[in-house]
Amino acid sequence: MDGRTLGRLRAICLALPEATEKLTWGEHPTFRVRDRIFAQHHDNHHRDGRVALWCKAAPGIQDALVGAAPERFFVPPYVGHHGWLGLRLDGVVDWDEVASLVEESYRLTAPKRAVAELDRRAGSAAEPGP
Repeated sequence: MDGRTLGRLRAICLALPEATEKLTWGEHPTFRVRDRIFAQHHDNHHRDGRVALWCKAAPGIQDALVGAAPERFFVPPYVGHHGWLGLRLDGVVDWDEVASLVEESYRLTAPKRAVAELDRRAGSAAEPGP
């Protein structure tokens, strides 16, 4: 496993309000908000040969991304039929894209108050200083 890849994903996920990390199924880091999973890291899941992010996606996004770039995106087992998206992290990774997908998954999972906190943080970061 490349610890740098997991480390970058971890930093993105844990920067979100109330986000926590929990190992599940013996070895897979999952990222949660109020104990609801919004992202998972998998390294060679059932010997599939991939290092990947699994995350929730808005309706239609999974089909669009998997259809446009099947070498990067895939339908993950177990949760794919619920619209979750898989993204390979074992090649060239666009970390801005990862952050965007993780944030969208978080927004689909988190309670309204946590999403409002995320929006407040984003608004504060966008405001010009004195």
